[in-house]
Amino acid sequence: MESWVDGQPADALSLKDRGLAYGDGLFETIAVRGGQPVLLERHLCRLADGCSRLAITADHSLIHREVLAYAAALGEGVLKLILTRGDSLRGYAPDPAAQPHRILQGNPPAAYPAVHGQQGIRLFPCATRLSEQPLLAGLKHLNRLEQVLARSEWQDAEYAEGLMLDLHGRVIEGVFSNLFLVRDGELLTADLSRCGVAGVMRAELLFQARQLGIATHITDISLDQLQQADEIFVCNSVYGVWPVRAYAALSWPVGPLTRKLQGIARALLDA
Repeated sequence: MESWVDGQPADALSLKDRGLAYGDGLFETIAVRGGQPVLLERHLCRLADGCSRLAITADHSLIHREVLAYAAALGEGVLKLILTRGDSLRGYAPDPAAQPHRILQGNPPAAYPAVHGQQGIRLFPCATRLSEQPLLAGLKHLNRLEQVLARSEWQDAEYAEGLMLDLHGRVIEGVFSNLFLVRDGELLTADLSRCGVAGVMRAELLFQARQLGIATHITDISLDQLQQADEIFVCNSVYGVWPVRAYAALSWPVGPLTRKLQGIARALLDA
């Protein structure tokens, strides 16, 4: 499907755009089912938080309308929304008069092997570490070179995802997913106040777990805690939940809480 720039079909962007020059912007990757964007309110809430923290002035009502219109035209697939600060001349200082650019791109549905969800995946131990920057932590900003470096570390199809640690060796997330541990019936996921991306499926699963009366903990996670976990799974807003069956010499069964939350995620994506 043809891309839109600022609400109009387009296949080009200004060379002065700060998203290209500096990664000065944000993005959301949204599953589309039956012409409807899945978890849209969570995506737009995260985008609005990112705009507030980066001081990007955007018309969020307009973005909402454009996403709905584009998703309806796409029908089925994956919609990528990119919001940049807009154009400026050379130099880091943003132009106060710059108008943000809204870019919408449509792609076919993601074609991940069904076995990932059925039997679980093996995580690659990424050497690339996530640097700490609390001002950007949690945001889905356009500066994703750490993930590019991490994903380039493996080509073996045996690994569907990689595990990323921070500079102090804390477990943070997958290259394109968030990670959860299950221990004694409770759910743990990493504190993302220093680095990492606060995924919308992560937020939804935390909410759903609390609704079910499952204790949840957002906390620092060590590799030792990974070893002690009863279940491990990763999630994102496109594929839902994948159980993790192995990482390095460690292995886990696909457990009941993983299956329960996987079913909830699947229902959201298949609705």
